[in-house]
Parts: sequence; structure tokens; C-alpha cells
Amino acid sequence: MSAVPDDLQRRRFLRDSARWAMTTATVAALPSALAAPGPRADIQVLARVRGGRVRGQREQGVLVFRGLRYGADTAGYRFQPPRPEAPWRGIADALDYGASAPQGGADGPGSEDCLFLNVWTPALNDGGRRPVLVYIHGGAFSNGSGSDPLYDGNALCQRGDVVVVTLNHRLNTFGYLYLGALGDRRYAMSGNVGQLDLIQALQWVREHAATFGGDGGNITVFGQSGGGAKIATLMAMPAAAGLFQRAWTMSGQQVTAAGPRAAAQRATLAMAAVHAPDIDALLRLPAADLLAVTRALDPSRVENSALYFGPVLDEVVLPVHPFWPQAPRQSAAIPMVIGNTRDETRAFLGNTPANFALDWDTLPAQLEKQQFVDLLPSVVIAEYRRLYPHYTPSEVFFAATTAGRSWRGAVEELEARARQPATAAPTWAYQLDWPSPVEDGRLRAFHTLDIPLVFDNAGLPTARTGGGEDARALAAAMSGALIAFARHGNPNHAGLADWAPYTLPQRRTMLFDVHSRGADDPRGGERELYQRVPFLQRGTS
Repeated sequence: MSAVPDDLQRRRFLRDSARWAMTTATVAALPSALAAPGPRADIQVLARVRGGRVRGQREQGVLVFRGLRYGADTAGYRFQPPRPEAPWRGIADALDYGASAPQGGADGPGSEDCLFLNVWTPALNDGGRRPVLVYIHGGAFSNGSGSDPLYDGNALCQRGDVVVVTLNHRLNTFGYLYLGALGDRRYAMSGNVGQLDLIQALQWVREHAATFGGDGGNITVFGQSGGGAKIATLMAMPAAAGLFQRAWTMSGQQVTAAGPRAAAQRATLAMAAVHAPDIDALLRLPAADLLAVTRALDPSRVENSALYFGPVLDEVVLPVHPFWPQAPRQSAAIPMVIGNTRDETRAFLGNTPANFALDWDTLPAQLEKQQFVDLLPSVVIAEYRRLYPHYTPSEVFFAATTAGRSWRGAVEELEARARQPATAAPTWAYQLDWPSPVEDGRLRAFHTLDIPLVFDNAGLPTARTGGGEDARALAAAMSGALIAFARHGNPNHAGLADWAPYTLPQRRTMLFDVHSRGADDPRGGERELYQRVPFLQRGTS
């Protein structure tokens, strides 16, 4: 449905060549005579969406549509809310992923024409009313896309007889640059247009769920890292009310949004970085030049931190902080799962060999730089040595940086949900304890490890699970929990030990491992340590 770069065209050619001799297997939501002739005709799958007719394909028994438009090209209304896609004539190919949002790194450079989603489904228009699972990608609010191989929905679709959706939306400067303080009402929502893209995508999914064999009244959003933070924010946005019925977040929290003062300050820095005196100058900039803003330094105290972009308390589309001072009231009826991995920071701090060779003399200075919480390193180290006397200095470092960074946000959200009235929907907590065997086991249960497990994609090379029997069994348990949660609003299933909701003071938590088990307040000592100081969401002040 969109122009594709040369590397995608090469992949398309190789895939077509491999499938040329496949047995004809046409499944159509429209008469097959409408399909254009060619090498794809033997695997074509046709459907009608609000913009027109689309052609997908069958892959390993699953019907797949990639690069479906859910909004118009954003280049013509930069920093403004999304607009519906224009209708088209004929049949549009939905065979390859659409462009990612503008960004650097592996998913870059991307395009402002990025409002695309992807669907995996067992059947079309069959009245199946299957649960719909919409995955929101991570990469903070600045990077990522819905086309990572780990997010392939085929295995999850087949395991659970569910519909799986992934998507792209505006990020960084394009999705979260707050220009509301400059007085032009057209840009009052600019600090949250990336979130508004997500809302438009969810509206599209609800509208088309039946077409793709799903139930528009049973949509589960799930996401990891930045994806979890985006979900937490959606739960406090009035425009998102009713668009999803369940929420599952993994290592991604958004307790508070950026205040308008802090967001306006960052906008001033961003404009200075690209020598833009006003909004008109920003609008004239090529996308690649505007993207250079992401390399500016943030005014926060974190050393060499890139300029933060994220949701803004703009009093227009986001009227309250997501989980402060309480859980969002509008989402009290939504069952929720909040999870984390035991060794989050080994995913990024584990890339520095010196962090595995710390001693008690070098630990305090390194912890001071990396824990992101204003506690004396000597106090933190002393408490960890008391709680875990067998820990080495490096083990204290990774444990304390994990607890001082993302895990604290998970605790804040869990506690806020647990304080809701008894009539509110339950919340379940999990921690992934299983240590991956890759790289000689040094990364243990690192940040992102739960993604291939809930997608049942543990065998993929990029999963970094080792692909062994334990990884496959754990993937069955975790993906089974996600499927049960999507179908029934409760993650318990026959292949898992009893998983009770998170309540006070028990704080029941499922510990996913070779032999998964529930435990009450499994890191209570660490929780009490970090409750000595207020929680400050990084980048929101």
C-alpha cells in the first residue's frame, strides 16, 4: 500500500520466487476475478476496508495483511492530529510492511507517511468474534516500528485462534514535540499526536474487527517498554475510552507525563538545535533535518541523555497524569497485567565489560551515574548487601539499577491499581525470572526477553532465548496467559500455577521461570528501600 525501498523489493522478489510453485490456495472476501493476474494470484487474500479493497496473502495457514493504511500521510499536517486515509481505486497490495516513522537507527530513516498497521487472522468475515490483540511497540517514544520479526503474529494467532495487530505511529519530534505554549491553537495537541495516532489506529481496528474475524468489543492492547508506557498513557486519555477492554504492559510504565513547562522548555531547545525561530520554520524543514533534534542533549541531570520526547499534560487530550496521584479512573473497569523482567538493565548496561568487573571500591561511583534515583550509593549498597549477602559488586549494580529505573514505575502503577475501590477490575503482576542461556548467561532475564515469549516466537534467532526446550515451554506458558487474558480477562490457564491478582498487602506476583510460581511481595526489601524517596518519572520534569 506504500512505496517500498529497494531492500524490501529484493525481499519480495526472493519470497515470490520461493512460493512460485506453491499449490493454489485462494481465500477471498471478494470475488477472485477482481484480483490482478500475476505470481501472487495463487496466494491472494482479498478484503474490503473503509478505504477500498486490499490484497493480503496466506502464510503457514494464517491470513496476513501488511501495510494497511489507517491514516493519511502526516507530512501535510505536521504536529497536528491524524486524519483519515483517502480512499483508493482498484486493489491495493497489503503484502509488505509500511514505512516506519522518521527516526534514526535500524528502523530509520522512515517517512512521515507512516500510519500503517498489520493484521494476522485465521479467517475473514466468518463471524468468529475472536479476541483482538493489538501490540504497541517499544523504543521509548522515539524509535521502533511494528515490523520487527519478534512481533510476527503468526504463532500467537495459531496458538490462540486470535487476531493479532501491530502498528506504526509518529514518534520523537514528529509525535511528541509540544508547541502548545506558542499560542497557535492548531498545535495545541502537538505534544501528544503520537498518542492520537494510536487512538485512530484503535478506532480503525474496532471498525474492522469483524472483517478480520475478530470481536470489536474485545480488544486487548499489549506492549513492552515504551509500548507499555504508551498504553498507560492511553488509559488516562478520554479519547481512548472504550477502545480497548484489557491492557497488558511489559517493562513499560508512565506514572507521570511531562508537565507543560518542562515540555515547552524542551521545545525551545529543539527549535534552537535546528535554528528554527518559529513554527513556520519547523514546518519548512525536511524531515531528515527535523530529526536532527533527537540528537540534542536533554536538560535533565542524566549525563549525555538525548532530548526527551513523551506524552505531555496538555490539559487538552491528556488532562491528568496517567498513574499519579492515583490510577486513571476512566480505566478502573479494565483488567490489567503489569510485568517486568528480573534483570532489565543487563540489556544495555551489560554491553560494558567493566560493569561485570566492579569491586566494592568502584561500585559506588558507577551506581551514582546509573541508578537514576537520588539515594546515596552507600545506603543502596549497604541494603543490597544485607538483603543479598551472596551478591557480587556487579550483581548489586545490575539489581540496583534495574530497581532504581523501570521497576519502580511498575511498583507505582501496581500500588495505584491496588488502592482502587473493590469494584474495580483486578490487576495481575508478573516478573520474568528465567535467565536466557545466550552469551554464556551473562544477560540473565534482560529487558525485552519477554517479547518473544508472549508472541510464542522463542525459536527466532533474534529472540536471544537459545530456542531450547525450556524457552519453548516458557513461551507456551506466557503466550497462553496472554491469550487467556485476552479471551476471558484473566491470565490463568491450565498450563500455569494459580495466579492471584495483586492486592495489598500481599502483593502477589507470578514469577515466570522453568517452574513458574506465585510469590507474595518477592522483592519487598527493595520496594521498601526505594520508597524512601519520591518516584520521579525520568524526562517528565
